[in-house]
Amino acid sequence: METRTLGRTGLNVSVLGFGCGAVGGLMVRGNPGDQERAVARALELGINYFDTAAMYGNGESERNLGRVVTNLKPDITQEGHDGDLTPEIVLGEVVPAFARLREQGKTRFFGITAVGDTPALHQVVDARVFDTAQVSYNLLNPSAGRGVASGYPAHDFANLLAHTRAASMGVIAIRVLAAGALSGVEARHPLGSPSVEPIGSGSDYRIDVERARRLAPLVQEGFADSLIELAVRFVISNDAVSTALVGYSTLEHLEYAAAAANKGPLPREVLERIAAVQNSFVGEER
Repeated sequence: METRTLGRTGLNVSVLGFGCGAVGGLMVRGNPGDQERAVARALELGINYFDTAAMYGNGESERNLGRVVTNLKPDITQEGHDGDLTPEIVLGEVVPAFARLREQGKTRFFGITAVGDTPALHQVVDARVFDTAQVSYNLLNPSAGRGVASGYPAHDFANLLAHTRAASMGVIAIRVLAAGALSGVEARHPLGSPSVEPIGSGSDYRIDVERARRLAPLVQEGFADSLIELAVRFVISNDAVSTALVGYSTLEHLEYAAAAANKGPLPREVLERIAAVQNSFVGEER
């Protein structure tokens, strides 16, 4: 699997990551044997970025991943954490605290989850003190990667990836499948969260699914085998993205996402067709 450099950390990460959260649900509510088989297969496929946090299943994800890692003894694992703080608190209190941890040898790198007020995110990124950022970026909301017209029905991240690139930050793309809406179906896997609030896209999951279906003609014309493949390859087509984080409910989901990532970025003409569909969303109710 292709690897990319995670910004100035110098670490090489797989272009596809393994999300251990509740949206996919495998590492929160899955069978222990299934969890171990999926992680083992991910390692075989070359995936070396695993995202977990205390909030995923109230600690279940961390406990389950810890058990699997102990059994499998892989070389690399990473963690991600959420937060919603003002730039003043982040730069004046959080960063100094992280810097002390680094001086004590307790961490090598630290990053942010880049959701919230866009000017605040730009301010923090432009300070160039964080090593990585988790950025919401997908087919339904491309605003982190390019300018969108006024009236685009999603949170406008105002080309945030240009700022992370200038700051030499590694980027972990999140909400790559818009919590599953980019499958084009509303039904959710039993292990996944039954209800998921969108981050940065439409006002609810149903609206995201409806917009995702408007991209289906690109699949029907043979540009991708499915909306899921189109979504994964769209995200990794932006070279500012180090790794695309996808959550899984089953081993089959992992295999499919890996196969999609291994097909590589989409051709320019497909990206132009996608942009035309995205532009058709302008002016619609969010």
